Amino acid sequence: MSFSNRRRQLIIAPVITGLSSLCYSMQAFAQAYPSRKIRMVVPFPAGGPTDIVARPLAKLLGDMLKQQVYIDNRGGAGGSIGADAVAMAAPDGYTLLMGTVGTNAINATLYKKLPYDVTASFTPIATIASAPIGIVVNAKAGFKTLADLIAQARANPGSINYGSAGNGTPGHLAGAMFCKAAGIKLTHVPYKGSAPAVTDLIGGTIPLMFDPVQSILPHVLSGSLIALAVTSLTRSKVLPNVPTVSESGIKGFEATAWWAVFAPAKLPPEVKQKLTSALENIVRSDSYARRLSDIGVQTLDIPLAPFQQKEIAKWGDAVRETGLSLE
Repeated sequence: MSFSNRRRQLIIAPVITGLSSLCYSMQAFAQAYPSRKIRMVVPFPAGGPTDIVARPLAKLLGDMLKQQVYIDNRGGAGGSIGADAVAMAAPDGYTLLMGTVGTNAINATLYKKLPYDVTASFTPIATIASAPIGIVVNAKAGFKTLADLIAQARANPGSINYGSAGNGTPGHLAGAMFCKAAGIKLTHVPYKGSAPAVTDLIGGTIPLMFDPVQSILPHVLSGSLIALAVTSLTRSKVLPNVPTVSESGIKGFEATAWWAVFAPAKLPPEVKQKLTSALENIVRSDSYARRLSDIGVQTLDIPLAPFQQKEIAKWGDAVRETGLSLE
């Protein structure tokens, strides 16, 4: 063996040994994962729609992984505070985000200076659930069908107000998408949350509202509000007699709220696979589907990364259509 070859071997050998040790340690870490409790950050207050979806999921995930998965509510700034906390966490699988259409799609365009990147800052794990937006009216508003609403809006552009849970929320932007698709003009009235908007809708202060089904469901079932349509491509199981927007004449219209689990970027592939497999099993289970269906939410079982990219583009167009931009 020549001196140069011998020298090359002496240089390379420690590198190979180091790489082998690193691969072994990563495999050992993945096999041992999880060895302690896992934090699932919900970027909105306790008791809200995202929290309601996350809590039974955390319990089932903990049971499957044989470690506690606990909820950490970190609300504020449209979910950005909680999402950023996860983006900044160690990529070890012990901090997860219950992401939403807002935190991981809408906010990319809505905020001028978002502290995180909705894709690059995270590892996509699995889709969890979705819910249509309900187009609901006061029982005395005079609209019996979506066609009635569109006809009056065309006859009197801008004269009909619609409420939402706030600027940049799925309800607000679904309303903007609907106006563009229907060729009409409605005037947006933002509220600070769904509850005050629903109160004003029932009281007749506003005639119309766009909001996720779980917020308006009890009032539709009681008869105090009328649902003209839902914005999913298929009818809601809890409102089977309410047509979709697509059925009502605006073919292919879809704008749904959704939830998905993300981890910090650079999560080890073996850990990602373990989490994805566990979450997919939960989403496909009858027990979790039943828990969600009671509140008008359905499980969503599709690959997350390509779905998220399409949603970023779709909701980004809606944000730009409104001209809305938040600090």
